[in-house]
Amino acid sequence: MILRAIIATAMITLSLTASADFTTVERAYEVPLSTFNVPVTHNGVISFKECDDCNAVSARMTNNTHLVVNGKFVTLKDFRAEAFQVRDRSSTFLTILHHLESDTVTSISLTR
Repeated sequence: MILRAIIATAMITLSLTASADFTTVERAYEVPLSTFNVPVTHNGVISFKECDDCNAVSARMTNNTHLVVNGKFVTLKDFRAEAFQVRDRSSTFLTILHHLESDTVTSISLTR
């Protein structure tokens, strides 16, 4: 009987640490290319909308921002070239990762 009580106490103790609160570090946005202002330089502010009727979101882009096209890391010049080649900008989506604490963009990904 004592063994069962010890096991039950141990299981309850272990389950309490598993239910810790999560802290959101980054937010991911999936936005149409038509609502995204393609950046000119790495150090600046980008803005985008999640939908045509949504409010614009702004965040800082830095030299540490990863630019990805079709799963490959690219330079800003190549990213801009790919973005401007897209004909149907409202049906092509970007994934933007926004670090909330620093208010910076960590990644912009374009899949064509």
